[in-house]
Amino acid sequence: SWENKCHSNAQTVRGNADRRVDFLSKSLQTGSTALLRGLVEGQRILSRAKRGWVWNQMFVLEEFSGPDPILVGRLHTDLDVGSTPIKYVLAGEGAGTIFAINEITGDIHAMKRLDREEKAEYTLTAQVTNRDTDQPLEPPSEFIIKVQDINDNPPQFVEGPYRASVPEMSQVGTSVTRVTATDADDPVYGNSAKLVYSILEGQPYFSIDPNTAIIKIALHGMDREMREEYLVVIQAKDMGGHMGGLSGTTTVTVTLTDVNDNPPKFSKSMQNFVIPEELGIGKPGGKVKANDRDIGENAKSTYNIIDGDEKDVFEITTDAQTQEGILRLKKPLNFETKKSYTLKVEAANIRFDPNSGAPFKDTATVKIAVEDSDEPPIFSKPTFVLQVNENAPINTVIGTVTARDPDVTGSLVRYFIDRHTDLERQFNINVDDGKITLAKPLDRETDMWHNITVTATEIRNHSQISRAIVAIRVLDINDNAPEFATEYEAFLCENGKPGQVIQTVSAVDKDDPIQGHYFEYRLIPEMLNNPNFTIKNNGDNSISVLAKHDTFRRQKQEMYFLPIIVTDNGTPPMSSTNTLTIRVCGCSREGIVQSCNVEAYVLPIGLSMGALIAILACIILLLVIVVLFVTLRRHKNKPLIIKDDEDVRENIIRYDDEGGGEEDTEAFDIATLQNPDGINGYLPRKDIKPDLQFMPRQSGGPNGVDVDEFINVRLHEADNDPTAPPYDSIQIYGYEGRGSIAGSLSSLETASSDSDQNYDYLREWGPRFRRLGELYSVGESLGFLWSVI
Repeated sequence: SWENKCHSNAQTVRGNADRRVDFLSKSLQTGSTALLRGLVEGQRILSRAKRGWVWNQMFVLEEFSGPDPILVGRLHTDLDVGSTPIKYVLAGEGAGTIFAINEITGDIHAMKRLDREEKAEYTLTAQVTNRDTDQPLEPPSEFIIKVQDINDNPPQFVEGPYRASVPEMSQVGTSVTRVTATDADDPVYGNSAKLVYSILEGQPYFSIDPNTAIIKIALHGMDREMREEYLVVIQAKDMGGHMGGLSGTTTVTVTLTDVNDNPPKFSKSMQNFVIPEELGIGKPGGKVKANDRDIGENAKSTYNIIDGDEKDVFEITTDAQTQEGILRLKKPLNFETKKSYTLKVEAANIRFDPNSGAPFKDTATVKIAVEDSDEPPIFSKPTFVLQVNENAPINTVIGTVTARDPDVTGSLVRYFIDRHTDLERQFNINVDDGKITLAKPLDRETDMWHNITVTATEIRNHSQISRAIVAIRVLDINDNAPEFATEYEAFLCENGKPGQVIQTVSAVDKDDPIQGHYFEYRLIPEMLNNPNFTIKNNGDNSISVLAKHDTFRRQKQEMYFLPIIVTDNGTPPMSSTNTLTIRVCGCSREGIVQSCNVEAYVLPIGLSMGALIAILACIILLLVIVVLFVTLRRHKNKPLIIKDDEDVRENIIRYDDEGGGEEDTEAFDIATLQNPDGINGYLPRKDIKPDLQFMPRQSGGPNGVDVDEFINVRLHEADNDPTAPPYDSIQIYGYEGRGSIAGSLSSLETASSDSDQNYDYLREWGPRFRRLGELYSVGESLGFLWSVI
C-alpha cells in the first residue's frame, strides 16, 4: 500500500495556501493506504486513513521556469516505518530524464520545462524495493502525470487568407463566408482556448458574429459598378476576449459579383451612315453599339430593327466578340430609286432579372444615306435564248440583246462577244444595237447548242462591264442521208435453203425530224431482178436480205456485193446507196459457219498458209540475229588507228583494257610506270599506228627509277619522236598486271583475228572462264551457220 503526499513547495508561503489546497485535492485519489501530509495554515496535520484510497494521477504546470526543479508529488508506503531499508524506484515515460525520484523520501521532481502542446501526459510505474537486496517489497503500480495548461498559444487562422464573393445589391444580413481559427491550448481547462471574433477593418460594410465567425453584409446597396472588391481584417482573441488574452488576425477579400442591374445604353440616340449603292448583299454597311456597365453574360445584348421604312432591305446581327450590332444588306441598293433610309434599332439584354418583369433595353434611330456609284450596264434579261437554222447563210440575224446604263447620266452602251466563249468566231455582234449575226455556217449534227457571253460596256467608263449568257440553239434541217447502222458483212452457207435470211439491215440518220425517222429500202434499178438475192421490209425501219436459191459455191464465186438504196422521209427526201458484202462459206449440217476461205480447197493436204508464214518469219528472225552478231564482232575487231580523215586537234583515244584477273594485286601500283618488263622503259604509243618493224625488243629494265625522271624521259622522247603528230596528244602508259595464269585478255595489240583462234583452251582455265569459253564457242557456231546460209 502507498501513501501519496503532494506538496506545491516545502517553502510555500501562507498566502498560497488556498491554491495549494486546491492542487492537493486534485491529486488525492482512493487507494489501499494513503497518508496526506502537508502544510496547511502553517501547522502540521497528521491523519491516518484506511486502505480505501486509490491514486493514479499527478499534475504539473507547463512552462515552469523556476531555478529549482518543481516538486510534482511524493510517494509513500506504510512499509516505511524506519526499521526496513526501502528504496523508491521510478520507471516509464520520461523517468530519469524528465522526472526524477528521491529514492529515500519518494519525492518526484520535474527536471525540464514541459509543454502541454507537445505532450499532455506521461505514464510512469512506481515500485518499492529493499535498499540492500533490491528485492521488490510490493508489486509495481502505474500512475499518470498530467501537464496542466497555461495560455501560451495565440489563435491561428490555418486556412487564411480567405477569398469570398457575394452578389452586389444584397440585403443586409446576407451571409458572405465563415472563418475559423484554432488555439493549441487546452479547450477543457480554463478559457485559454475560448475564442471571440471581431472586425478590425471592413466596417461599415461587413459585420461578424463573435462566436460563429460568420461574416455578413452590414450596408445596404453595395454596387459593384462603384466598388468591386473589399478587404476585411478579422481578429480572433482567446480568454473569451478579456484583457490579457492572445489574438490572431487574418484577411478576407470580398468580391461583389455582377447582377444585371444596368440596361444597355446607346451613346447617341441618332446615328448616321453613308452606304455606297454598289455594296454587295450580306456585306456590312455600319456598326452600332449599346454600352452596358454590367459584365459577362449580364452585359450581352441582342440587336433588332423594330421600325423603319422598308425594313426588309437591311438586317442587323450581333457580333459575339465586340457586342456590336452590324448592319448588313438583304437587298441591293439603288440610288436612282431610293436615296435614304431611316431605321429604329433596339438593343436588349439577353439575360434579365425575372423579378423586374422585362429585360433591360434601349433604342436608337439610324439614318442611312445611299451614295451614288457608277454602276455597270444592266441587261434586260440575265440569259438570252436564240434560235437559228443549221446551214443558214452568213450574216443571218439570229437575235438582239439589250442593256442600259442605270445611272442618272445614262451613258451609251457598246456590245462585244467574249471570244473565249466563241473560239471559232462563228458569231458577230453589232457594237451599237446588240444584233447577233452568223459568221460561219452551223451544223446541228456537230453542235446543237452554242453558249456565248456578251459584254456591255459604258462608252464613258470602259471599266464598267456587264455580262450576259446567250444560248443559241441550232434547228435541224434534212441535210443528211440515211446510211447503214454499221458496215455489215453477211455469210451465206453453201448448203443453205432458198428464202433463208442472210442478214437483217437497219439504217441511221444524223438528222432529228420532229415526226421521227422512216426509212425506205430498195435495190438499185439495175438489180431489181437480181437472180441471187431479194429484200423484205420488216416494218420497223429494217429489212431482211433473203437468198433465192441454194446453188452458191465458193469455187464458183466467193463473194457477192448487193447495193441497197435507203431513203428518209424528210423534206426534201435524202437517200444514199449502201453495199452489203455477202461471203459464201462452208457450214456444218446445223448451219454453223466453218470456213469462208478458198484455200481450204487449194491446200487440202499438207501445211496450211499460216504454218508456212510462221516458218518464214522464224527464218527471217534467225538471219537478223546472225547479221547483228557478225556486225558486232567486226566492230569489236576494228584496230585502234588514227586515220587522217578522223584526225582532229586535242584528240583523246579511249579503249577498254581488262586487268590481269582476281590474282592481280599490282594492277594499280604506281610502280608500273617504271615498266620493269620493257626494254629501257619503252612503252608502245597508243595514239598512232604501231610500226612493228621498228618496235624495240623488250627486256628487263632497271629497278628503282624515279617516277618524275621516268616521265621526263618519256616527255623528251615524245617531243623528239619523228613519228609523233605535230600537236599535243595524250600519252597513255599501260601496264598489264602480273600473276594471272590466263595472261592478257586484251586484243588491242594482237595481230591475229578472232576467227584464227581456238577458244577451247578457255574451258581448261577453271570455272571462272567457263562462261567465257561458252560465249566464244557459240560465236564460232553462229559464224559457221552464217557461212552455210
